[in-house]
Amino acid sequence: MTMNDWRIVVMGVSGCGKSSVGIALAEALGARFIDGDDLHPEANKAKMSAGIPLDDEDRWPWLDLVSKALAESSPAGSTGTVVACSALKRSYRERILAGAPNTFFIHLDGSREILQQRLGNRTGHFMPATLLDSQLATLEPLGSDEPGAVIDIDQPISQIIALAQGLIKR
Repeated sequence: MTMNDWRIVVMGVSGCGKSSVGIALAEALGARFIDGDDLHPEANKAKMSAGIPLDDEDRWPWLDLVSKALAESSPAGSTGTVVACSALKRSYRERILAGAPNTFFIHLDGSREILQQRLGNRTGHFMPATLLDSQLATLEPLGSDEPGAVIDIDQPISQIIALAQGLIKR
């Protein structure tokens, strides 16, 4: 990818650090950051707040908004877009790629124990920790033929960002 058209999705289950890594990665790359959670319709947020997992019909319109955000021209002075988005299934990633070709996925992966601990420490988020198991059950790891890489979350964020930058610039 060239310096002015990065399209990156930082993906994974709740608690993996998508937003924190996405913000830091966007800053390191000079890109804009969009939290995919902000693109959810209120009905989706209400459903998750009530502890009800989203189904595919809930997610398709949201994924279309994610791909649209990635495909839009970057603001002046920006080198692209980084979006934090769970993108749990291959079909979801394919939907994003259909609307935003050349998107690169950074899958943040970690043990259930680390994820549960992080969720227990998080406050003020509409996604309850009780939905972690449903997300883990839904997660389809990146395939070897998908554009992206997997990074273990059990390391300092500075190392995660350095690894991500090295993988993206290949």
